Amino acid sequence: MLSFFRYLKPYWAQAILLVVAIGLQVWGTLALPALMADIVNDSIATKNTSQIWNIGLMMFGFTIMAAVCACLSSFFSARIGAALSRDIRQDVYRKILSLSISEIDNFSTASLITRTTNDIAQVQQTLIMSLSMLLRAPIMAIGAIIGAIDTAPDMTWIIVLAVGVMLVCIITVMAIVIPKFELFQKLIDKITLITRENLTGIRVVRAFNNQKLEYKKFKKANDEITDVNIFINNLMSLEAPLMTLVFNGTSILCVWIGISLLEKDISYLGDMMAFMQYALQVIMAFLVLTIFFVMLPRANVSARRIHEVLDIKPTIHWRKKTEGTPSLTPSVEFKDVTFSYPSAEAPVLNNISFAAKAGETTAFIGSTGSGKTTLINLVPRFHDATSGEVIIDGLNVKKYSKDDLMQKIGYVPQRGLLFSGDINSNITFGNPSANASSVVKAASVSQAKEFIEKLPEKYGSSIAQGGHNVSGGQKQRLSIARAIAKEPKIYIFDDSFSALDMKTDKKLRKELKTITEKSVVLVVAQRISTIKDAEQIIVLDQGKIVGKGNHLELLNKCKVYREINKSQLSEEEYTAEINIAKKLKTGVK
Repeated sequence: MLSFFRYLKPYWAQAILLVVAIGLQVWGTLALPALMADIVNDSIATKNTSQIWNIGLMMFGFTIMAAVCACLSSFFSARIGAALSRDIRQDVYRKILSLSISEIDNFSTASLITRTTNDIAQVQQTLIMSLSMLLRAPIMAIGAIIGAIDTAPDMTWIIVLAVGVMLVCIITVMAIVIPKFELFQKLIDKITLITRENLTGIRVVRAFNNQKLEYKKFKKANDEITDVNIFINNLMSLEAPLMTLVFNGTSILCVWIGISLLEKDISYLGDMMAFMQYALQVIMAFLVLTIFFVMLPRANVSARRIHEVLDIKPTIHWRKKTEGTPSLTPSVEFKDVTFSYPSAEAPVLNNISFAAKAGETTAFIGSTGSGKTTLINLVPRFHDATSGEVIIDGLNVKKYSKDDLMQKIGYVPQRGLLFSGDINSNITFGNPSANASSVVKAASVSQAKEFIEKLPEKYGSSIAQGGHNVSGGQKQRLSIARAIAKEPKIYIFDDSFSALDMKTDKKLRKELKTITEKSVVLVVAQRISTIKDAEQIIVLDQGKIVGKGNHLELLNKCKVYREINKSQLSEEEYTAEINIAKKLKTGVK
């Protein structure tokens, strides 16, 4: 928790003003009991009215000063606390964006959301309290103790007793509540995860009529967090009556002991009244510290969770500047690439080698789990190869700066993902400087122009978060348009035509061919028809290349490819395909 105070550096001037305001507030507050004692002991006893007025005006002045300084300290503490939480949140989000896909999966999206919102809010609340009450309370306690000793030294044991009782209460509560705070934050993660899954997959939940099952899962998690919350609140609620008991007990002791001393010296009345106020100031200061020390364990749990994100060292390290000069002719080459996920028992990819040239389409096909998506994810360095080399334009991907590599790549993910905004902002997401004609061209090539032109606001039409207000095919076409508008040297399509009908798929590939004559095109597909015309088709099976060539060549020499082809065609169509392949092999026209 203390490590977050390094974020104070840009706000040192405001922090100094805060400390000055707190100091003046404490000084003004502590001056009042002594002045009251002077009125009782001197002015009232001698019936000196003018002195009473003078001291009264001084007390009024100190009260106004303390009130103004209290407002200023609250203003500066809230301002600085909000700024600190903003800076922490920005650093956490920046770190999240720098993490690899595997590292994000290790935390889980739900946990990262909770850490960026709930945990930082908890730390912010504690930081604001630290900057105001925590600074004020020790100064107030020390000043009040000094004032009490100076006013009535023979009664100071009362303060020692009260503070001792409060410390016992604080230590007991902290010992019980700290483990519960950590459990509470984990349960918040669980609630966030369940809620996110259900809202994202609401169509699937309803389609399978599983609302009751999902509700039971949520209710179970909700009941768990409620039970923990009730336990924490019940324990915390004991603090108020315990502190009230200490507070009132101290007042009674002060009066009881003070009255016995008044029998010896009636002039002790003013000192007794001043001591009572000082004693109560000490109690109030420790009460504030008690509240803070109860909040601190929960804030520490949140701070530790935030530090887990900030302190993680990304496994993928980028060069600040690209080392070497890439070739002007785009190319992608894999040399003996093997890849394993962390803690996986077996590699996902084994000794993958191929070269993809500019002006050609290189397609990847294989059964589910064969490693197609993993393979192309190595190109933009979503993961790094465990061994071997991934070479882009003649340079190892590890030698590129992040900006230089990503500038070369237009990526269309397996699931078309759109961002809240409008159609234009989504198409220009990878190239904000793209002009209107480039946007229209990208939409035309991706076959999105037809449905966009029918919308009332056309390219200004609103897109909901995740693109939920457009169909799957429209979402996919807009995702393709986004990659085209970037005008990259390398296109990556990860099963990006799956939601398109056969006619649209064919037209899109034809149009795409006209703008990728000087680019590398990598396509992952499940349908043979999508990749049939590719110059190079790579067949994967259990992470290994089992076939490489064009469509007809693979029909002749690759059993896995023939099986995939057969599963997607009728018997007559498959027989015709095989006959054409055989004729090609024997040289018969």
